[in-house]
Amino acid sequence: MAEEYDEKTSELLVRKWRVKSALGALGQWQIEVGEPAPHGAGNLGCELIKESNANPIFMRKDTKMCFQWRIRNLPYPKDVYNVYVDQQERCVVVRTTNKKYYKKFSITDLERYQLPLDDSLLSFAYANCTLIISYQKPKEVLVAESELQKELKKVKMAHSSDRDCKTQ
Repeated sequence: MAEEYDEKTSELLVRKWRVKSALGALGQWQIEVGEPAPHGAGNLGCELIKESNANPIFMRKDTKMCFQWRIRNLPYPKDVYNVYVDQQERCVVVRTTNKKYYKKFSITDLERYQLPLDDSLLSFAYANCTLIISYQKPKEVLVAESELQKELKKVKMAHSSDRDCKTQ
């Protein structure tokens, strides 16, 4: 796993995972939080067919108090969307009444902490052809994140003091 944080705000910008294949080779990075890399960036594969720019783009971008997902390129009005928690499959479902879009996704952070999903913590908004889905972080997650930030500050302080000692 690799994470990138904003130095000033301590906000999580990117979290990505990379797993080894059955033969031990490293696989592709799977982005959990942050914007996906644009197609063709960094590798010049032999892809002759390219995705349409008008397709919906699904990404996660968290805030301090909420897990947040954005689905861009959705041209329907807000009243067409139905966003809810499916308790049996432990996931969030997005569907449109006109049957043009359907998406199911799990909240991986809640899976890691084995916390239940709560419908009352889910909300959504729509603006500029983008559906913004928010799920308030439970207090257990907020406590764990604050502990992580404390550890990161300790590491950063230790690293900066090591650098100061070397320059003297």
